[in-house]
Amino acid sequence: MEDGCLMVNQLPLGFRFCPTDEELVLHFLYPKSSLLPCYPNIIPELDIYLLHPWELDGKALLSEKRYFFFGQTMENRVLLEKGYWKQLDFEQPIFSSGSGKKIGVKKLHGFFMGEAPFGMKTNWLMQEYHLSSHYYKTKENKKVGNAQSFSYSDEDGSEMSYLDEMFLSLDDDDLDDISSSQLIF
Repeated sequence: MEDGCLMVNQLPLGFRFCPTDEELVLHFLYPKSSLLPCYPNIIPELDIYLLHPWELDGKALLSEKRYFFFGQTMENRVLLEKGYWKQLDFEQPIFSSGSGKKIGVKKLHGFFMGEAPFGMKTNWLMQEYHLSSHYYKTKENKKVGNAQSFSYSDEDGSEMSYLDEMFLSLDDDDLDDISSSQLIF
């Protein structure tokens, strides 16, 4: 995990890790979910269910006020004792610029403080990316992956900080119910 953060810090001045949705899905999420090598291997694995969004500093890959990491598939689960993530009504397909084929889906989650379902909505947002199901050759290779990001803004809507993270679940339990994997900013 730390090696990934160190690699970005050692980039020459002016270089940034700013992948597009397509690049995140094709060059990071797909290799990770297919158990292929990913170079550079700079995105760490974290358990989002053990961390609040404001605790990612020093644990996730930080680039341009965004945090990136691989982890488990996002569910509407309680996070520690202080809050939970809830999926919002947002789903956007991601297409390959070369072939025009659908390669993934992006979904949005919000962070709520308190106990579900009565928590208070915060300004933290997470984008989750899923691979399209056609990227899985066999049931053995099927992996559910997602990446997520958080953003926080004050009451007037101005952005205070922005976090990105990526998740990967190596569990095949619910693959028949899932048609795509997700990656989130």
